[in-house]
Parts: sequence; structure tokens; C-alpha cells
Amino acid sequence: MGELANCPQCGELFVKRAIDVCQKCYQEEEKKFEKVYAFIRKKRNRTATMYEVSNETGVEESLITKWLKQKRIHPSQAPNFNYPCERCGNMISEGKLCSNCSDSLKRDLVDESAAQQVKESSNVTTYYNVNKN
Repeated sequence: MGELANCPQCGELFVKRAIDVCQKCYQEEEKKFEKVYAFIRKKRNRTATMYEVSNETGVEESLITKWLKQKRIHPSQAPNFNYPCERCGNMISEGKLCSNCSDSLKRDLVDESAAQQVKESSNVTTYYNVNKN
């Protein structure tokens, strides 16, 4: 079941489910998506940058970035579309994190897991049986 939320674009109250905006704003976003998609499908426009596509279509770069993160636009369709990594700000073409930040987070998780295992093993109490014969 969805939760009640205000649309981040128009402020209207809606039930938040698979989409993160109200139905009216979603339909507007879909029209803009069709405009961008039609633009980048043309062979001469495939090498355009996100800035150029935004200027030509009138669609905000933030919306284009949202579609890239949702994988509605693939890097193979628009190889020059780049946006900042959510952690360090380096430019990337897919996902939310660059490879350096992703690797760093993986190392941190492995290190934390190993430290937790050592901590758990040090809390073990050992009992000895003494033979009094």
C-alpha cells in the first residue's frame, strides 16, 4: 500500500507508489521524456551532451539525470550524458556512484564485517574442567 505525500513539483497531495510525483506531473514528465528520447534517437544527435539536449528540448538536466539513474535512458543511447557521483561529485554515465566510491564502500563493509567477527569471537567465555584426582 502506498503512503500519502505531497508532490515535490506542484505540492498536490497524492498516494506515493512506484512514481514519486502526482499523476498530473507524471504525465508532464512523460511528455518531456518522449521529447528527449525522440531527440537522441536521431543519428546526428546521439553524440550530444546532456547540456545540449537540455537546451534543444527545453527539458531540465535534473529530469534527464533522473531518467539516467532509473535506466530509462541507457549510456549506449547517449554516450556523452554525464552527471555527478552522489558521493564525490566525479562525473559518471550510469549508476549513482563512481567506481572509486563503490570500491571504497565495499572495502569499508568488508573491514567492518571482519572487525565485528573479531569482536564477537573475543566475547566467548571458555570454561575449564579441573580433574581433582
